[in-house]
Amino acid sequence: MAGYIITVLGGKGGVGKSQFSANFAFAYAEATKSKIGLFDFDQSASGDLNLITGMKGAKTIKDLAEYAGAIDPKTILPFMVVHPSGVNYIGMPIDPMATKNIDAEGMGKTLKAIVNLYPITIIDGGSELTPLTLKALEFSTLILLIVTPDIIAVNQTKRLYSDLTTLLFPKDMIQVILNQAQAGHPVTPDVVSKTVGKPVLASVPRDDQACVQALSSSKPVYVLAKASAFAKGVTDVVSNLMQKNLLKALEKITRPENVGKKPSEGPGDDADAKRRMWKDLKTRIHKALVEEMDLKKADDTDPKAKIILKEQTKKQVVELLGKEDTKGLLNTREDMNQVVKEILDEALGLGPLEDLLRDKECSEIMVVGPDKIFYEKKGKIRKSEIVFTNNRQVLNVIERIVAPIGRRIDEKTPYVDARLSDGSRVHAIIPPCALNGGVITIRKFPENRLTWKDLVKFGSMTQNMADFLRVAVEAHRNIIISGGTGSGKTTLINVLGGFIQADERIITCEDAAELDFPQDHIVRLETRPPSLEGEGEVDMRCLVKQTLRMRPTRIVVGECRGGETLDMLQAMGTGHDGSMTTVHSNNPRECIGRVETLVQYSGVGLSPKAIRELIANAVHMIIQQSRLDDGSRRVTFVTEIGGMQGEVVTLQDIFLYRQTGINKEGKIIGEFQATGFIPKFIEMLERKGYNIPRGIFSSAPPPPAPAAAAAPAANAKPGQAPPPKPGQPPPKK
Repeated sequence: MAGYIITVLGGKGGVGKSQFSANFAFAYAEATKSKIGLFDFDQSASGDLNLITGMKGAKTIKDLAEYAGAIDPKTILPFMVVHPSGVNYIGMPIDPMATKNIDAEGMGKTLKAIVNLYPITIIDGGSELTPLTLKALEFSTLILLIVTPDIIAVNQTKRLYSDLTTLLFPKDMIQVILNQAQAGHPVTPDVVSKTVGKPVLASVPRDDQACVQALSSSKPVYVLAKASAFAKGVTDVVSNLMQKNLLKALEKITRPENVGKKPSEGPGDDADAKRRMWKDLKTRIHKALVEEMDLKKADDTDPKAKIILKEQTKKQVVELLGKEDTKGLLNTREDMNQVVKEILDEALGLGPLEDLLRDKECSEIMVVGPDKIFYEKKGKIRKSEIVFTNNRQVLNVIERIVAPIGRRIDEKTPYVDARLSDGSRVHAIIPPCALNGGVITIRKFPENRLTWKDLVKFGSMTQNMADFLRVAVEAHRNIIISGGTGSGKTTLINVLGGFIQADERIITCEDAAELDFPQDHIVRLETRPPSLEGEGEVDMRCLVKQTLRMRPTRIVVGECRGGETLDMLQAMGTGHDGSMTTVHSNNPRECIGRVETLVQYSGVGLSPKAIRELIANAVHMIIQQSRLDDGSRRVTFVTEIGGMQGEVVTLQDIFLYRQTGINKEGKIIGEFQATGFIPKFIEMLERKGYNIPRGIFSSAPPPPAPAAAAAPAANAKPGQAPPPKPGQPPPKK
């Protein structure tokens, strides 16, 4: 019966991975009463296992990888150091240069034979996924990730676990061992499990005395102090694996192959050769197609003309393919249809981006040169198998995007912001600024406009938060939406724009039109880049100034990123209440600093205190939109600006999102909380006749009967309601 290989990895150095591996092998040797293989594959820590085990042979892993003969019980003996306990060990070369030149493929042939020599082989795989380590993982039945109760180590283990699952290693094959565990330490096994996204299989207690003594004696702890806490912990791990019969259960699990192999190596050669032939065929057909037909004169505005042109082009492509020798390449009707489709997409559309644009679940497309296309689906970035034929095709796609909207891109201005016909935002940058070829980033918009109900359904906010934001917009509160790139700021401002009353005049200003409000009375303005002569530029600041002469009820700026921030604040503070904009920042407090910095871009010599007073007087609320680690988007802060206290702008959170952990699927667990603070403008609205339930500002469920108003707390700030009692909404002033 074939044996099993267990590879031990660490997210970072210093987690005791090598010491665990050595003692793990000795514990297995005693538990099974058989020979156990111990291999050192850690190329970044040459010779550590030699010191830990006290075993050093004349031969190393490098020698074994280069051995050309057959591996059997006799031929392997000269390479191994045999311990009386039954552990057969082979280490790394001491010379760092020698460790870098180990033949991973040669070692793969050895590993294939090793499973027939030892019932259990333990491999110390290091903390990086080198080609040698990947080769070990390819033959492994079980992967153990060693982590210590240290936040950095836990995060690095999370990174390593993510890398392994990305390489398609089954999650059941990967297990976590908490080393150096300490009672009372804040980083418990539960914390490790939630952070890494994988339950901890077992814990090995911290035992500095036994470990230090063993290292000083160049003997494993299991040999020197078998009764120590560390040795018992390692023994428990072995017992756990044997009792659960985990190796047997994982025996038939499907593992990835050739994970460390470059695309041009080994068994993949035939597939790579076919891809190159496919790519060359498309290049020849496209070149011939350009010579036969003038595609640039096509009328993109007439739908009927586009259909006729597509049919004519398709016919021409089929004729050109008939003249090619496609034997062995186009073997089926599906192959022929696919190559015709790809050529038509490149000739008349956006090439390999067409399928991604049609995919409703795809939210973002990122092109990095002709050979790499990435896309985002369900919050995760993935790599597309389809690529462009060459960089010329990438540039053609960029030109096809920017031409209909009057934008240009060339070597003098090698970048452009544009949009597609469906409103999706596009940014492109080309050589010489882009070193790997043309780069395209497309932010797709959903086919149907998202509403507040969708955001509540997705878990981006609660019903109470949506009700409050509706009240705030209807009450003409000036709002800044803060967040990072891709956090959902534009989506949120579109939702808030839907709360604006239909009888108001809205003027929007954007670099590339993205806002899509449902109202009828909207004026949409867009900036314009300069002409070839450097004239005619219309920047955002100019647009904001123009809106003031257009009798706006509300002004909405897509994003403030420069001197227009000063004009926007002045508009907010001088009769255009209810205006909105977005800003890049990480939280409400940083948003204040970011806006202060942007105002200084205007060149007006205002003091920092004067700018803060302007912000405090003009802006009423900041809404923080965040993209979390699992790709989900949440409204993490709804904060009211309360004015100035000394030289600091005061902020008061109304709603918060608190993360509490991570589930087994890697999804973030958390909850929205109301702080109990009642915004100042609520009482003003109630005097105007608005009926606003105070219960939306309390996380506690409403009481069955109205409770008596509580006396104000002694330490309550002026203008602020005291915190509510449990189960009771905040009292009115």
